[in-house]
Amino acid sequence: MTEKNNSEKSVIIYADKREANSRILEILKNRCDLREKHLLVGDYLLSKKVCVERKTSNDFISSIIDGRLFRQLEELKNNFHSPLLILEGNGLFNGERKIHPNAIRGALASVSLDYGVPIIKTENNLETAEMLLAIAKREQLDRRKSISVRGKKKARSMNQRQEILIAGLPQINAQTARKLLKHFGSPQNVFTATIDELQKLEGVGPKTAKRIRLVLSKGYEKSILDD
Repeated sequence: MTEKNNSEKSVIIYADKREANSRILEILKNRCDLREKHLLVGDYLLSKKVCVERKTSNDFISSIIDGRLFRQLEELKNNFHSPLLILEGNGLFNGERKIHPNAIRGALASVSLDYGVPIIKTENNLETAEMLLAIAKREQLDRRKSISVRGKKKARSMNQRQEILIAGLPQINAQTARKLLKHFGSPQNVFTATIDELQKLEGVGPKTAKRIRLVLSKGYEKSILDD
């Protein structure tokens, strides 16, 4: 075994168990110390500060449609100093999915500009595995950094805390939370806004406005299991 392979074997990569259907884990098992776990955030943990979300082209488009993409990015940003998005494969703009190309471009721009998450493009499972290993080696060997499955939580600014607070409301994602805070000025003003005032904002329809008001105004019901 060469010195290079010996060094690779000392590299630890945590992979989410949901990645087991890809060939990536099979490739990495022969190259490094791969540990499969249920990760609460991301798909691959490469150091205390670097966590990777991997998406195929189809999954990227699906996550735009169902809103998963921005929730996942928010979690990555809140828990890791250096989150990364690996976008694997081609076909983002092949027209097979009923989503306008501009919506895809807007999402790509938002990932980089609004969330500050770098996008790394790979062609296939093999190239993704090689990229993950290269980053893990850089973090753990070149920089002599350890790895923890829990990650290192990033200190949150007041803006981030307010955004998280508002994003906890029904049907409100991170982007809409920012719009609400910019429009109303503070979480308190959002909480006291009427249904009519809420639904004037783009992205907040009548049903969402009613659900928000219901959550904020309904009395807390004590469980019969409580003392």
